[in-house]
Amino acid sequence: MHSTPSIAIIGGGPGGLTLARILHLHGIKATVFERDTHALARPQGGSLDMHTATGQRALQLAGLYDPFQALARYGDQGNRAYAPDGALLFDDANLDGDTPEIDRSQLRQILLNALPSGCVRWDQKVEALRALPDGRHALVSAGVEDEAFDLVVGADGASSIVRPLVSSAQPAYEGVTIFELGIDDIDQRHPTLAALAGHGKMFVKGNNTLLAAQRNSNAHVRLYAAVRMPQDAVRSHSITSPDTRRWLASTFAGYAAPFRELIEVATLLAVRPMLALPVGHRWANQPGLTLIGDAAHLMSPFGGEGANGAMADAADLALLLARGGEWREAVLAYETMMFPRAEAAACGAGQGLRGAVAADQPAHIARHMQQGISPRPDK
Repeated sequence: MHSTPSIAIIGGGPGGLTLARILHLHGIKATVFERDTHALARPQGGSLDMHTATGQRALQLAGLYDPFQALARYGDQGNRAYAPDGALLFDDANLDGDTPEIDRSQLRQILLNALPSGCVRWDQKVEALRALPDGRHALVSAGVEDEAFDLVVGADGASSIVRPLVSSAQPAYEGVTIFELGIDDIDQRHPTLAALAGHGKMFVKGNNTLLAAQRNSNAHVRLYAAVRMPQDAVRSHSITSPDTRRWLASTFAGYAAPFRELIEVATLLAVRPMLALPVGHRWANQPGLTLIGDAAHLMSPFGGEGANGAMADAADLALLLARGGEWREAVLAYETMMFPRAEAAACGAGQGLRGAVAADQPAHIARHMQQGISPRPDK
């Protein structure tokens, strides 16, 4: 017998919003619970490259490929690698590539614009779920129990409140922390640095350090200064601490002057310890609960599979639910499909991080680029 479950999606990132949109196209209502007060309440991060088989496929299934194409930056697919002393190791504009860039905030707005009014409940931080005797789960927000749903989808990232109900796995520190910085209006304010960074991604690999630059829209460049360091040492750093800026400058003191200048003129935006769930993370199917994206398979961003993988999860789950039949079987089928895909992506992401931020020669990055493998510092 066909049945349509009531669905709650916890988290309004690319995965959660893609799921809600595709379900909406198939006449299935879902409610997204998002802790942000509005779409731009906090920085959304840098640029994303949309992969053809995952992110772009999901946008096509969501009926949003044309709005995506209107903003996609095919001219920002370049790859460039330098040695710390400034020697250029690799440079490819990659103008005929098929993984164009789009800002996270732009992608989020495309998805939000396509959802019905009231689908997203802003300023709704779900603190807990309570299992009910009839198999549904009630959402608890601000200490108050809210309505109950047949299916709750955790699209709520690394610190998912849904994950502990299906799995005991916890994200673990991978030994690397990324200091995220930004430079606004770089073409006008710092034209020499803009030319150095190029259009796309630039990498400079040192000894257990990596400096990456990434072109965003509106002449904004994101920097990712990655350092292999103990987890305890991370706690002493913050975006407001002058000591952190001085420490960062000293850590990259061995890099050529133009690379040091990139760090000096940039604004420190975030300190992000790299966390990951175990490669091959799986769970026994739990009726009424499932996970997508980072909640299911948090991994290193050195592979570019984060947002793409979350959107692929969303598309697969939505299509299986829309097919009709028993919705619990659709959720099980989704998980069976997702697990091996996520395992392969997590394996590659882990290898990418270990190779990119290591005591290797700087040519490591150039070799990967020549082989068509981009060690992205974002997802």
